[in-house]
Amino acid sequence: MNARLPLIDISRFRGPAADRAEFLAELRHAAHEIGFFYVVGHGVPAELTSGIFDVARRFFALPLEQRLEIENIHSPQFRGYTGTGHEYTAGSPDRREQIDIGPERAAVDLAPDDPAWRRLIGPNQWPRELPELRDTTLAWQAEALRVSREVLRALAVALGQDEGYFDTWFDEEASTHVKIIHYPGRESGAADPGADQGVGAHKDYGYLALLQQDTAGGLQVQGPDGWIDAVPVPGSFVFNIGEMLEIATQGYLTATRHRVVSPPAGVDRYSVPFFLGPRLDAVVEPLQLPAELAERARGVSQEADNPLLAAFGENAVIGWLRSHPAVAQRWWSDVLEAR
Repeated sequence: MNARLPLIDISRFRGPAADRAEFLAELRHAAHEIGFFYVVGHGVPAELTSGIFDVARRFFALPLEQRLEIENIHSPQFRGYTGTGHEYTAGSPDRREQIDIGPERAAVDLAPDDPAWRRLIGPNQWPRELPELRDTTLAWQAEALRVSREVLRALAVALGQDEGYFDTWFDEEASTHVKIIHYPGRESGAADPGADQGVGAHKDYGYLALLQQDTAGGLQVQGPDGWIDAVPVPGSFVFNIGEMLEIATQGYLTATRHRVVSPPAGVDRYSVPFFLGPRLDAVVEPLQLPAELAERARGVSQEADNPLLAAFGENAVIGWLRSHPAVAQRWWSDVLEAR
């Protein structure tokens, strides 16, 4: 489709009152009508946005045996490297390789009656051959968190709430998550109809997702009349609404299905998404929308294969177990058997 996602300048959120009101109306429209939009004016240094892609290319250029030294099969927290075809979306393998990174925390001592989501707390894995990956990624992660929190505060105001409405669940225990992803080009003459699945169609289950994409393209957003190409816009991040905000707004905001189509043969695509999740013990409660917004709420999606749970930790466990079956079988077999 030729439709274009809206572009939002977040710096206007701190601007003059008249401009701020117009900005909030634009943000509310983008978030309600589409659920996907570009964000500029974020203030993230260009050397950091280029630096994260530099270390990504260098990591994925390492010999496979060095990448596999931090394979996620070694991590009960699903952290580390995943080879092409080993993460699943909608039951099918994705054609991408990646590193999963969460907050830098120690694993917790677990009691027998602790909820399963406490197992997700733990350390990252970093490659010995590329120590600068850690520093660059954590610096980028901190900036992505700052920008995402700013967008969430702006959304709170656009929804008629106090700017700090969502802050309760986003303290130092918030469950943020970064992926550094490499999409290889399709194999020439591939007959497999799934060969173009960079990432299968899905929704994100946190509050917000931020994406830094390169110039290759491939991200598509499901609109009312078909798939919309999220054409790369220099200097921007792509934001989308997650399922926790859908629950909180009773469907005034909805998580939008999206996918990534594999690049053509001979083309490599790199992207770095950041997922803004709350504390793992967060339970989302519906907020009180102004009457004119509440009457336009569409209700929470009811999909048999993707039930939305208000308890974020439970949602997170379901997502990880479904996406990484090998890690789940090694470290979470008791949870799998209990389901």
